[in-house]
Amino acid sequence: MFKSRSWFGLTQRGPKNRLSLENLKILYGVLEKNQNVSEQNRELLVESLRCIAEILIWGDQNDGSVFDFFLEKNMLSYFLCIMRQKSGGSSYVCVQLLQTLNILFENIRNETSLYYLLSNNHVNSIIVHKFDFSDEDVMGYYILFLKTLSLKLNPHTIHFFYNEHTNDFPLYTEAIKFFNHPESMVRIAVRTISLNVYKVENESMQQFIRDRTAAPYFSNLVWFIGKHILELDACVRNDTDHQSQNRLSNLVAEHLDHLHYLNDILLLKIDGLNAVLTEHLLHKLFVPLFVYSLTPPTPVSMAVVTRNLAAVLNKIVDIDEDVQDSSNPRVSSVVALFLLSLVFLVITHSPLVHALAWVLLNGDHSVFKDGASEILNNYVDRREKVTLGFGEPSESLEEALDGSISNISPSASGNYNNETSTSSSSSPRTNQHLDSGGRVSSDGSLSEEMEKVNITDEEKEQILESSLNVQKSNRPFLDMILQSLECSENDYLTLLALCLLYALANNKGVNSDWLDLVLNKSSSSVATKYNGVLMEKLLSIIHTSSQPSCRVRLVTIELTLKLLLQLFRLNPLQIQEIQKSSLLQARSQSMTVLKNFYKSEDIFLDLFEDEYNEMMKSNINVEFLCMDSTILLPPTGTPLTGIEFSRRLPCGEVEKARRAIRFFFLIRKMCQSINDEVEQLLPLTNQSQCVQIENALDLNNSDLIACTVIMKDTTKYRRFLVIDILQLILVEPDPRKLGWGIAKFVGLLQDVEVAGDKDDSRCLHITIHRGTTNRTPILSAKFIFDDHIRCMAAKQRLTKGRTKARQKKMYQIAQLLEIPQLNDSPTPIYNSMLRESRTARTPREHRPLFSTVQHRPGVASALRRESMPSGSVSRCQIVNNRSDGESSRRRSSSKTSLPINTPSGSKNRSHSGTPKSRESSPRMHREEIPLEHLNSSPSSRCSSNSASRSQTPSRLITDLNIGMSVAKEGTSQTNGEFTIESSEETSFIAAERKKGTIETV
Repeated sequence: MFKSRSWFGLTQRGPKNRLSLENLKILYGVLEKNQNVSEQNRELLVESLRCIAEILIWGDQNDGSVFDFFLEKNMLSYFLCIMRQKSGGSSYVCVQLLQTLNILFENIRNETSLYYLLSNNHVNSIIVHKFDFSDEDVMGYYILFLKTLSLKLNPHTIHFFYNEHTNDFPLYTEAIKFFNHPESMVRIAVRTISLNVYKVENESMQQFIRDRTAAPYFSNLVWFIGKHILELDACVRNDTDHQSQNRLSNLVAEHLDHLHYLNDILLLKIDGLNAVLTEHLLHKLFVPLFVYSLTPPTPVSMAVVTRNLAAVLNKIVDIDEDVQDSSNPRVSSVVALFLLSLVFLVITHSPLVHALAWVLLNGDHSVFKDGASEILNNYVDRREKVTLGFGEPSESLEEALDGSISNISPSASGNYNNETSTSSSSSPRTNQHLDSGGRVSSDGSLSEEMEKVNITDEEKEQILESSLNVQKSNRPFLDMILQSLECSENDYLTLLALCLLYALANNKGVNSDWLDLVLNKSSSSVATKYNGVLMEKLLSIIHTSSQPSCRVRLVTIELTLKLLLQLFRLNPLQIQEIQKSSLLQARSQSMTVLKNFYKSEDIFLDLFEDEYNEMMKSNINVEFLCMDSTILLPPTGTPLTGIEFSRRLPCGEVEKARRAIRFFFLIRKMCQSINDEVEQLLPLTNQSQCVQIENALDLNNSDLIACTVIMKDTTKYRRFLVIDILQLILVEPDPRKLGWGIAKFVGLLQDVEVAGDKDDSRCLHITIHRGTTNRTPILSAKFIFDDHIRCMAAKQRLTKGRTKARQKKMYQIAQLLEIPQLNDSPTPIYNSMLRESRTARTPREHRPLFSTVQHRPGVASALRRESMPSGSVSRCQIVNNRSDGESSRRRSSSKTSLPINTPSGSKNRSHSGTPKSRESSPRMHREEIPLEHLNSSPSSRCSSNSASRSQTPSRLITDLNIGMSVAKEGTSQTNGEFTIESSEETSFIAAERKKGTIETV
């Protein structure tokens, strides 16, 4: 009834077990019958190849007879036969074949099975087969197959790929031909393959690579990197408006990949290979392109003048090869500094980086003729010289490899090396142009060739003057780097010059003693050492950065201080007092700038703490900084570009305040490091003294307010609200200790935002943020209390606590900034009226933040006395007319309105002055009266002569100040004696309450 069907549809009767030798024999029969690929059988062949790979992987781990049969029937030969066909379906089958081989070699674990597959040289035949690489799938699977084979290389398997007798290594030579492939995946695979080949310790194989492939491969690789750099430079020149950041970022990332690849080769420490690579990098890329771009361009070229004169005279002039000046490629000084910084940050090979450092710090224009031969001779005994010049190789890599491999005589390698040393496309003419130094002879006169050109005397004088200015310094490259540290307009070049100096000073391949010796030499233009000049330049940057209108970015300031501190630590005994005073002056100037923001910005405290936290979290990393392509673009001030704040100019007053705060922190830290001081005033909040989550708290004598917390996801928690000096704490009772609680949430009071609920008087909406930079709230919930009195009490305490916490921290900031008017007051002064009334208070007296003198009890009625009609009765008269026998409980618990007959015109005023019960109508926050004033005796609140209508408000204010000075000491006068009275706030959890007393809200 049910017919047997093969799982791959080959025969009606398939094997019982598809992973078996029997099934492999069936698949072999399929390959034998379908040796010619066509549209009809290509699906069958693809499925057969896939099944063969599965069976071989299974046999590698379970049955050795599978590989015996595979080798006996020479099944790899069928694979080659299928690949070599040019029929319509062969490309489709080749993709599956390459995929099958890749899976097969990747999953084989048994070395014997691997040796079976690599025998008979079929794998090398597959490698050298000319596939159709225009097909992306074929290209991808082919390069992946080569990468998989390279991972199997070791001293034993290398003999299957490298033929010592024929000097043939197809795995390596075929792979490096794709070093400049348009696809980045292919280029990355080529680098991996070459590194895997270089790691194999086989002397004959490494000798073959050095003699036959190193020079052509590295010369073409350096030219490819140079073309990529010119493309990067063009992107920087054309992207002044920051519109091509993605493309620029990709170009920088690609160049970093090139440098890391070169460094990986050098780290293998293969002497012969490193010598060839160092020669090509120095004399084909670094010196003729990077270092040459640091020199100013020649104003007038001989070839240009000759062509112009010929065009004016309408004559055709044949420019001699000696006179013709081919335009030597150069990049902008910004890109040159950036590229040199990357070289010293990535590459650590001592001969290469030391020679390049010698060229930069100790070389002159003669390096464009001789290169760094003097330094390289100290590292390499028999060095093959490479002609200096940046140009395209005379032949492509594929042509060079085919020629060198076909020629197996020992002189073949020398022929290519000699050709590359003399056949650079523009190197002879370029060297002549560079050697002439602007067509000026060694004695300072114009050369004969320049004299022959028909130009005016003014042009000759300009050329001579500009050339002499260039030759004035014997270290032009070092002088140019130091000159870039001047940031009078902006820090565009300054930041990149600082990166280069930092990379030079911290490179392991550069000898630190030699570097110190070079910097201690005197400059030719100034009679001071280069070390001192560098120190002065860095201090000048700091001084410029302290000015309020400077255009120096924070990253430049931080890197300057980092480099300056490193110089101080190298020579701690050479720190002069003038240098210390310069730093102290910059710190004083930063404090002056910061004082203006302290008085004007409302969110100054939040900005202050956020910037301190950011400074402590992020320490500048120059390697990561140079990976950011945006430093290649001119400094911008708009945040719309997406550039990090520290790497752009501030925009708006808030960002200017942030920059001023960060600069103050940086310069303060620098001064403390030089003076070996320990920070004691920062941070403003000591986290070690704060309550943390899950801490056990003793709450026996604390005021608790029970509440229900409803989160955004409608989850409810029953908690007790505790308000500390600086923190809001939500606790739950500790089941193990009576009177103790466990903190479940903590937040700073300064970040609390409280809002009431219009629909429910028992509810509060509380939100706690994380400062200003990150506005994501750490708590946003609805708090429901037992009644509206507890709700109002919680709101008042939170508001008070927030105000006092911010006042305390603002006072700490005032101490840091050395603001004189705040040294004796814990709370900042905000207006002159408060400043006048400070003399009548002591630090123990409570004072709201934005209170005025008119908020004191009785002042408002005194000020209204002038406008009251004659029939009106003042509040002080009411107090004097009260009976002395009235009990104190009645005076303090309920003050009822007295029946006063007033004219109709003053009815509203007398009604508004009538005091109300505290229980029926709680006062607003701005009318809050300290408890000491409520409990003091009437005689201390109002004197006997205060009832007179003729008394002026100023006189009354003076008397009230005297009365409050008595009240703040907690005393009242009764029958000539002073008794101490105290004000108590009754807790909501108190076990007993005095009858008739009032809960303070």
